[in-house]
Amino acid sequence: MKRVGGQWRGYIGPALLFMLGAVLFSCTPEDPLSTFDTSGPVARSQLVLFYWILGAAVFAFVAVGAVLLYATLKFRRKPGDADPEQTHGNTALEVGWIILPAVVLAVVAVPTVTTIFDNANSPEPNAMTINVVGHQWWWGFEYPHPTDEGETVSVANELHIPAGEVVNISLESKDVRHSFWIPKLAGKVDMVPNSKNTMWIEADEAGEFLGQCAEFCGEAHAWMRFRVIASPRVEFDEWLLAQAEPGHIPQDDSLAQEGQSIFEGRQAECWVCHTVKGSDKARGQTGPDLTHLAGRSHIVAGLMENTPDNLKAWLQDPNEIKQGNLMSRDARVFTDPERKLSEQQISALVAYLNSLR
Repeated sequence: MKRVGGQWRGYIGPALLFMLGAVLFSCTPEDPLSTFDTSGPVARSQLVLFYWILGAAVFAFVAVGAVLLYATLKFRRKPGDADPEQTHGNTALEVGWIILPAVVLAVVAVPTVTTIFDNANSPEPNAMTINVVGHQWWWGFEYPHPTDEGETVSVANELHIPAGEVVNISLESKDVRHSFWIPKLAGKVDMVPNSKNTMWIEADEAGEFLGQCAEFCGEAHAWMRFRVIASPRVEFDEWLLAQAEPGHIPQDDSLAQEGQSIFEGRQAECWVCHTVKGSDKARGQTGPDLTHLAGRSHIVAGLMENTPDNLKAWLQDPNEIKQGNLMSRDARVFTDPERKLSEQQISALVAYLNSLR
């Protein structure tokens, strides 16, 4: 009689090999979100801790597996064997399997506690602090104003930092739980509504690093990305000074001026949700700050390259690109057919946004 399930036995080996290969290839350091190619001291210390814990886990697995295999082979029942002698407890064995795991845990605890304290306490408390605010589903970054003490400079979805320097981060959420994660610079830290968390990061050298929300926060969670641009201190200072300036208001571009009128007009009402410094009307806080939008490498929270065609596609149908976004859900220009913008109006709006440098 054919044993039930026997026809699947030939697939077990290939399936296990496939899963092993998938695990190995998914850990490639070249991936933008890989934690195995570190670019900063925080991520590096966390990777070292991972190897300590992995080593302890492998040791425990091998030790327990070896004892189990030995006991299985040596004491397996053979034909003609009588019932084994019945015993109750083994003091030496019981003490041993309490002490050995405790020793392993103690060995792991030392680097764990050290890493936790090192990552929680900034080595330079007086270094620049950037306030990171999580929204559904975009990021706001607030910097100390470079010239006006007490004032801040706000940007969205691109975090600029000076390379080779400690940067302190203050984290907060405006709506639901988010989690701030830059795999190559630092592990994730949760952002809890009505409560602030802190962390610090440092990039070894200039470069661009991908960040991602690591806490499920709603429909568009997977598209809540951002980029970290680390640059030499001189370039960073120049960038921050430029961000502190008002957005460029077009004076000699009729199409861009038309776009500004649409942006601030009653039909589109973009000004209700967005801020453009230098505009008398655009002071909204619901959506990203657009003051220097044209100077960013990506739009839609890091989802698309910042090109006129991509910006136009986004304004035509944002829900097609980023399902669940609040703009397509709440803005009346997308919910009320009578307010829908024409092709010419969208082109003018793109021209205005592309002038904001």
